[in-house]
Amino acid sequence: MLLFLLGAIIGSAVVYAFYWRAQREAALLEEEKQALMEERQIVLDFMHDMVDAVGERLPREELFQRIVHAAIVSTGALSACIFERTADQLLHGVAVEGLFPPHRPIVEDQRMRLVTRARYIEQVLKSETFPVGEGIVGRVAATGRGELIRDAEDDPRIVKHHDPALRVRSVIAAPIMVRRSLIGVLCVCNAADGLPFSATDYSLVEKLAEQAGLAVHNADFVNLQVEKQQLDLDLTMASDIQQMLLPQRMPQVPGFDIEACYQPARKVSGDFYDVFALGGTRLGVAVADVSGKGMSASLLMAICRTTLRRLAPQHDSPARVLIELNRALEGDMREGMYITMTYAVFDSATSQVTFARAGHELPLIGRPDYAAGSYVSEFVWSEGMPIGLVDAGLFERAIQDCSRGLGPGETMVLYTDGLTEAPNEEEKEFGGGRLADTLKSLHERPAREINAGILEAVRRFAGGEVLRDDYTLVTVNRV
Repeated sequence: MLLFLLGAIIGSAVVYAFYWRAQREAALLEEEKQALMEERQIVLDFMHDMVDAVGERLPREELFQRIVHAAIVSTGALSACIFERTADQLLHGVAVEGLFPPHRPIVEDQRMRLVTRARYIEQVLKSETFPVGEGIVGRVAATGRGELIRDAEDDPRIVKHHDPALRVRSVIAAPIMVRRSLIGVLCVCNAADGLPFSATDYSLVEKLAEQAGLAVHNADFVNLQVEKQQLDLDLTMASDIQQMLLPQRMPQVPGFDIEACYQPARKVSGDFYDVFALGGTRLGVAVADVSGKGMSASLLMAICRTTLRRLAPQHDSPARVLIELNRALEGDMREGMYITMTYAVFDSATSQVTFARAGHELPLIGRPDYAAGSYVSEFVWSEGMPIGLVDAGLFERAIQDCSRGLGPGETMVLYTDGLTEAPNEEEKEFGGGRLADTLKSLHERPAREINAGILEAVRRFAGGEVLRDDYTLVTVNRV
């Protein structure tokens, strides 16, 4: 009987022990579950905050600052900092909150008396740089793996600052990455309750850093898209400006058959041309190439055209027009920008063409050689420098007028270098020789057909390749 009672007592004690053990395990499981739920909610809240930040299109520095603030609120840390990696593999602080200890020892000087301690520490953090691999932060950046240091005071890798407020008791550092590419390191320091950071804290900081990487990547992508849309808008506006500059119809001047062709390689071209009547039997034609692309080139083109239209009726000499144009544009030309141009004045009454060449392609003239029973096409040379490339004195000394007869049945072709420099599959250029030969084969055609024939010859030579440069072509037939 005694043995029976003893067995019953032992059995009850074992059952009781198992009961309390199960209760404790259930309580621990509930605590872990609750901690996971809290961590999940913190991460979700952080994600929502980052989505809002990306939607607001915050500057990168402000986005980093919001991440740092969220990390402090989420973990209960006293301070936090984000160290961003630069292109030359250095790390530097870009966002900080609280008295985060600098990566290296600091020397307090008079500057500390001019600002608050927090402001001074922030200035130090944002001014110092150190290589990937140096210290805890550098090690995390180098390995791409986070670190939890529960007792940082005994860790030799942690800088010991003289200021007690900068004493590091516990620290967590986690990489901010996207697609295995390091953006920076998120670091939190010293829990507000004075206890060491736990594995749960470490897991939370890792998840926050992961979400921060996605947020920065998405923000960069959104900003890139916005910039692209703005660039597309600028290019569209520039293209519209260029189209407005081109003559909508050719002027009707007795004795001339005129046709122009303009094919930009991209939305915005560096080429432009203009054709305008100068009164009576005279006709002005300009073909030009503006260096650069985009809105600035389009605006310069607009200024150039307006100024040319104003100056052309004032001078009989094309060289004088280009000299005055160079002077007028001097204040509007940015460094590195210039314009090449040929400006020609045709007169059917005198059967003459007079032109000046500001560093542009040589004009091509074709005429029948009745004595030889053939057709001759030749390039006409004249001196000249691009507009805006050299000082006014040198430009004026270089530019000159060149006059040639242009009687019935004769043709002048003005063009830009996109035509003659068009390459084939072997990277050979179409060249002036082929252009002259093509004009010979088309000399009896109207100006429209001459242009079409030249463009077709260039296309055949280039093998149907996408245009690498702009094509601009103006043909004037004397009829």
